[in-house]
Amino acid sequence: MPFNVKARNNVKVIGDGKITLMLAHGFGCDQNMWRFMLPSLTSDYKVVLFDYVGCGQSDTSAFDRKRYQTLDGYAQDVLDICGELKLQNIVFVGHSVSSIIGMHAALKSPEIFSKIVMVSPSPCFLNLPPDYFGGFEKDDLEELLNLMDKNYIGWANYLAPLVMGQNNNPELIRELDDSFCSTDPNYAKPFAKATFFSDDRAALSKLDTPTMILQSSDDNLASIEIGEYMNKQIPNSTLEVIKAQGHCLHMTEPNTVFQAIKNFIE
Repeated sequence: MPFNVKARNNVKVIGDGKITLMLAHGFGCDQNMWRFMLPSLTSDYKVVLFDYVGCGQSDTSAFDRKRYQTLDGYAQDVLDICGELKLQNIVFVGHSVSSIIGMHAALKSPEIFSKIVMVSPSPCFLNLPPDYFGGFEKDDLEELLNLMDKNYIGWANYLAPLVMGQNNNPELIRELDDSFCSTDPNYAKPFAKATFFSDDRAALSKLDTPTMILQSSDDNLASIEIGEYMNKQIPNSTLEVIKAQGHCLHMTEPNTVFQAIKNFIE
């Protein structure tokens, strides 16, 4: 039986501008993480929000372990939503791994996307010397995933401050921790594997869609060097480094991110 895409992905459409923005959340998160930016965005743009299957308020009965073991499965969620809403020429705004998911979707169906905004992206989190340093050794990432099995709460407690940035608002760190904890490990672990063990560097040079990369000046997960690497690889791209700490710029620096998006699409 085919799933109702809007219910499956908890799709919401708000605002009424001529330009449509699709906001895609990162690993262990949901659409609620965009709330700090919504007041600015919805006054000028039509905004599409959703949760990937297995995240937030999505219909978890639609979870297919084989589909969601690669980022292509999540890209298909994006394309399904665009098809259901008959979207064309949208600006796709992806946080973290969603930047790469958006790239996969744009490579499959370029006509749907007019521009892509990548917030704190990384095409590969692994160190692959001598040419590329994604920030993590394979053994460390495998240990992090094993911790999900052994002590899920401990895993969330460790990861949340690392991702949000230790010096940022404790409330935001707690919220991210709660978000990690509330995601069922049965869905979180395949997404974590797809996120942290993918190597999508080879796809960057194939992306023709105009792209803006927003990188944090101090990010434990994606360094400025990764932003510079992506900027060199993606033909039609610009890089903007935001003076901030942490991997969640849309939550810690929503006004700066909004202004950068506005300048880029207008």
